[in-house]
Amino acid sequence: MPDDTPHQLDLVIELIEDGQKRIIRQQLTPAVYAIGSDPKSAICIDHSGVSRNHASLFYEPNQILSEDLGSTTGTLVENVRIKRAARVRIGQRVGIGPCLMWLEPPKQKEAGPAEAGEPEPEKDARVPQRRPTEVMAGDTSRAQVRKIKGQIHSELLRRLDLKRMTVNKTSEKSLQDKVRTTVHVIVNEIKSQLPSNISPAQLAREVIQEAIGLGPLDDLLEDESVTEIMVNGCDKIFVEKAGKILLSDRTFVDDTQVLAIIERIVAPIGKRIDESSPYVDARLPDGSRVNAIIAPLSLKGPTITIRKFARVPFTVEDLISRFNTMTREISEFMRICVLLRKNIIISGGTGSGKTTLLNVLSNYLPKDDRIVTIEDTAELRLNQPHIISLEARPPNIEGRGAVTIRDLVRNALRMRPDRIVVGECRGGEALDMLQAMNTGHDGSLTTVHANSPRDTISRLETMVLMAGMDLPSRAIREQIASAIDIVCHTDRLSDGSRKITKVSEVIGMEKDVIVMQDLFVFTQTGINPQNKVLGYFTPTGSIPTFIEDVSTRGLTLDRAVFAPRLP
Repeated sequence: MPDDTPHQLDLVIELIEDGQKRIIRQQLTPAVYAIGSDPKSAICIDHSGVSRNHASLFYEPNQILSEDLGSTTGTLVENVRIKRAARVRIGQRVGIGPCLMWLEPPKQKEAGPAEAGEPEPEKDARVPQRRPTEVMAGDTSRAQVRKIKGQIHSELLRRLDLKRMTVNKTSEKSLQDKVRTTVHVIVNEIKSQLPSNISPAQLAREVIQEAIGLGPLDDLLEDESVTEIMVNGCDKIFVEKAGKILLSDRTFVDDTQVLAIIERIVAPIGKRIDESSPYVDARLPDGSRVNAIIAPLSLKGPTITIRKFARVPFTVEDLISRFNTMTREISEFMRICVLLRKNIIISGGTGSGKTTLLNVLSNYLPKDDRIVTIEDTAELRLNQPHIISLEARPPNIEGRGAVTIRDLVRNALRMRPDRIVVGECRGGEALDMLQAMNTGHDGSLTTVHANSPRDTISRLETMVLMAGMDLPSRAIREQIASAIDIVCHTDRLSDGSRKITKVSEVIGMEKDVIVMQDLFVFTQTGINPQNKVLGYFTPTGSIPTFIEDVSTRGLTLDRAVFAPRLP
């Protein structure tokens, strides 16, 4: 760079958003500029590929340097990724992640259209403007709102120590009142500085949600049509509606706010998340399942996945009539199996409805049974009066004190249970579960991740080996064949619907092979013009081997329900 570097330059940033190129200009004078997606950065580039503190620009009278600040996607000069300060020439393209920026002499103000082939420059709060350029009418970007919210949050934290108030267990009503009052005072103070299309009342409401609730997630949690919420960093929140995943219009202010929300979720249940323990399973007060993972494991910022549960638990009638998950015949057969104290495994993939079905089937458990539930994170909502709920515990900050599902299964055997319900078998606890089922604890229920009933048996065999016991395969298979009676398999189909696709019985062993027979199946026949799966449930014609036990236990089950039939 020659010594006669101009004392004023135009910074030009080229962004590609939704396939469209946008050019943003900002005038610079000699100074040190922070570059990143953080709204507080002097050069703020609100793009998912730009780190919060991405790079810095040293603009001095005799030279210009750029330096990467440990960004995820890198800083490039002349298409070479830099690791230390590198000299930048006027007009030279600098890659900030997927975006390009360069410096050029200030343009002279001229009347008339922009140069041919170059998009009209626009003012955008993502890059703070020192001198106003042309502003598109009514254009106030989400980043501008986020920046204003960030300023309000900073001032709120200065006036109120929210973390201390939370730790000291200030009552929720008192906390909300103090936050609400303070936020309204701050918004009133800056009301005259707000853009005309930002409602002070709406702004105050959103800031209050972010300060004492779950921010932009609150409204999504209230929306009953949303079944799952997926936060991919601070600027992308996806939701699942009717089985389809959609990008919502909600965003967080920054990664710091996402981390604050995660801490607000996990703190009440005695869990933690930090660099030494960067992921956690948790639950919301309504029972919804939460998983969170942060840096250094998550490269795109803090990530949250919330599996919502219905406020009013689904009933058997809901699964039959509303969702067509199963037929009344399958429902009645499963009720008989529970009452006959058959050991049942509910299998299926992620999001296929295993926990929902387990909750529904648990309604068939007799009210006078002593039931012990064991889960990693408590999700089951049983209605019986005699229930003991146990929850696993992760290790503390010193790596000690962990209590696993396997520990709880072994302990449950000393609690005189009539039924043991394990939220999910995923490791060595499978051996203890099989031992329990084979030693007088009939009628137990659990779930397993698997692709089919046959695959469930193979998965169980693998999980038993994970217990560290050097058992021969035949001995393990004999344990499985003796313990498991019914495998009920669920699938999430292409249209987002969940269905019981197979109900299978474990008959026994023939040589070294576990013998199974399908009792009910769902047959898919096609997809209609609305992309809805077409198909029908049908019995296979096989009769369960324990059919004679039904009448001897004083129950009734018509054999006709097993007769195969066409839709």
